Order: sequence, then structure tokens, then C-alpha cells
Amino acid sequence: MDTPSTSPASQGMPQTLRMRRPDRDARSFLRWFNLVPARFENRSVEMQRQMWRLMALAMGRRPEVESVRTVTIDGPGGAIELRVFAPGGATRARPAFLWCHGGGFIVGGLDSADSICRTIALRADCVAIAVRYRLAPEHSLTASREDFLAALEWVAAHGAKLGIDTSRLAIGGDSAGGNICAAVAQRIARDNGPRLCLQVLAYPATDLVEEFPSLEENANGYLINEHMLRGIMKRIGEVPDAHDPWLSPRREPDLKGLPPALVVSAGFDPIRDDGLDYTARLRVAKVPVELLHYAGQIHGFLNFDSVIEAGRDALHRIAGALGRAFHGDLPEDRTIELADPAPSAFALPFRPMAELMMTSLTGWATAERIWFMLIGRLSAVTDDTARTLLESRFVPGACLRQGALAHADRIEARQTWQKAARPGPTSASSPRRAGKSAGKRAATPPARRQGATSRSSKQKLK
Repeated sequence: MDTPSTSPASQGMPQTLRMRRPDRDARSFLRWFNLVPARFENRSVEMQRQMWRLMALAMGRRPEVESVRTVTIDGPGGAIELRVFAPGGATRARPAFLWCHGGGFIVGGLDSADSICRTIALRADCVAIAVRYRLAPEHSLTASREDFLAALEWVAAHGAKLGIDTSRLAIGGDSAGGNICAAVAQRIARDNGPRLCLQVLAYPATDLVEEFPSLEENANGYLINEHMLRGIMKRIGEVPDAHDPWLSPRREPDLKGLPPALVVSAGFDPIRDDGLDYTARLRVAKVPVELLHYAGQIHGFLNFDSVIEAGRDALHRIAGALGRAFHGDLPEDRTIELADPAPSAFALPFRPMAELMMTSLTGWATAERIWFMLIGRLSAVTDDTARTLLESRFVPGACLRQGALAHADRIEARQTWQKAARPGPTSASSPRRAGKSAGKRAATPPARRQGATSRSSKQKLK
């Protein structure tokens, strides 16, 4: 079903909001995930936290970095734990990227941020810092953002002790963490706090009150669902100040002067339209936004980069944007749409066999990762060994799956809008392969009908 934009000014919104079906590897992952009989949201909060922690550890790639250490700082409600990831070979202070994990404000922690921070630290050549903040329902929703703000201010003041160049800082978060990140970016801009090179918002939940069309469109079957989201809010309880921009940053009337942003959105995400709306509002306020829209992906796909190629692609693009921002380059105000390519006519007869093979290999690789992750929980030594084996070619399921993917079509990327770009049809390439994308087209949004045209650029997309 085509979904029109709900944004106040829709220039630069994706032409394809949602593909006809999820991308190949997302489909394979969902087939296995949807076999689980018990609803995640029906478990106790503690069980939900353990399940998400183990799932994130198993499905994230977790590459080796030079050092990982834990730092504890004083926060407004007690101690705040930071996990600091640093790549090797430093000859001078590095920039820092603080990551605020997702989890509906009630689950998540340092372990669920581990794989994302490792990849970003290596690819962006920066110090990546995961922040453990206070969770609901034990604490109010204001506690989470107070902790993340305190962590950012501490790094800005004391980061030199960790080998950080405190003049080059960025923040980011996914889902609920994107909400917190957006709120903190607004607060420090208002209060002349630490200067940020970039804010990264991955499928952010920026409004705790408004319900968008994507909630109904993607209500069931795509990892998180409408019932789960309503269950989260029920566990949190009544939020009397939910209209406050400190909790719902989309409701801030003046977004001028905020740090430039990179926004990641997913076509099969129930809160997709929330992030797209906030993107449009930032652009209206003259804040440069690079929008990466994965029309065939699901909410949370950054955490599953061991089995979902788009997760790896997005993390590499985020790292590239951070690297450029740390060197003083503003992000391009543009929209890039990414998805699986349309199958060729030759491949159509073999699609059922290919689907069966990929689903089987994904299940095999997932089972291996869960097994090695459980072994890794025994000690630090077994954890290092398990992680090394998973990233090697000695694990059959993962090796066979990667071999199959090496001969498959890669994600295609095309730039469909750029501010002040010269008109003209073009194609654009992803980090691995260029091409055209196909899928369901969104209804032409009002602002585009008023003259905001879709444009592409012939240069290779960074």
C-alpha cells in the first residue's frame, strides 16, 4: 500500500517508502523470527532485557578492536557506566562518537550497543562510547536523557584522559536512543553546550504522542509490531509531560541551529514516518540532513549486521559520514534510497529455490552464532575465542551463507534528492554495486507537487 508523507514539508522524502516485500536477507531472518511462539512483549521486563541482550550479542558482528574498557562517571541519579571502544594505531587524539542504545526505553544496555560501536570505531577511526542510562519503568523517561547528556558533558570536559579530541564530538542513537539523542542535541544547542559535528538518528521515535500511518501499514510481522509498541507504553505508564520536547523532540517549535544530521529509516518499520517527519522538519529549519532510506528493511536492522547486509551497509555509511564530519565537512543535504535490486527475468524461475536456500543458510548461521555467543558468556577468554571464530571462515553455516551472498546481487543505492543539485536523471552506487531500485512508489507528497523535484547526482555516492 502506498503511503503519502505526513511531513510538514515533504521535499526530499523517499520516492519509495516501502518495497513490495522486505529485502532478501530480512525475509529470511523474519521467517525464523516469526516462528517463535511466545510474544516478546508478554515476558517480564527482566526476561525481555535478557532476551534482547543475547539476541544483540548473537546477531551483531562484533569485530576486534584494540581496546575495550569500562569507565564509570558520576551522573545525576548515580553512577553512569560507559564502554569505550578504541581502534589501534593512534598517534594523536581521536574524535569521539557517543552511542545511545535503543530498546523502547525499557531494555538494552552496553551489550546491545557493542557490535555497533565496534564497527563505528574501526570504520570511522574514532573512539566509540556506549552509554548505559537509567531505564523505565524503574525510572522516569527524563532519567535516560539526563544520563546521556551528563555522559556527553563529561566526555567534553574529561575526554582527553581517554585520548579524545574533545573539539570533535558526535552523538547517535537508534529507536528510543534516537529520541534521546535528538532531545539532547536540542538541549545543548539551546544551552550552548558541547559543539557536535553530527547527530545520527537511526529509525528514531521522536514523538511519544503522535501515531503515523506507518504504524498501521507495518502493524504485524516485521520484528516489532503495534501490539509490542502499545505494550511498551503500558509498561512505562502514564507520561504526563509527553508533549514536552524534552521527551518528544519532534514537538520542539524551533529547530534552527541544531547540529547537522544523518537519519536512517526503514520501509517496514512501524515508526518509519516518525523519523521521516522529523527529517522534513529539520530541513525546513535549514539543518542539513543526509537521509538513508532502506525501503526493504525492518526496525532494528543495524543490530543484525551478521545476517542482514543492509545493517553492514548502513553502519559503513554512518561511519563514512562521521569521518567526513570529523574532518570538518558538512553532510550533503540529500536523500539516498537503498534496497535489493529487482530480480532479472532469468532469475525469476529460480526464486523459490533461492529463497529456500537463503532461509536455510540464515537459520544455520543464526543457530551457530547463538551457540558461540552462549559459549562466549562463560569467560572473557571464551568470548574472545568465540568472536574470532565467528568472524573467520571456520564456521560452516556463516561461511556458506557469505559464499552464497558473494554471488548474489548487492544492495542498490540511488540518490533521489539533493538540495540545490543540478537537475538530471542519474544513477548512484552503493559501497559495493550500483544500479536501479524497484518497488512500491509513495504517493507524491504535497511539497513535491509544489515544486520540490526528485534529483540525482552522477557522482559516486560516498
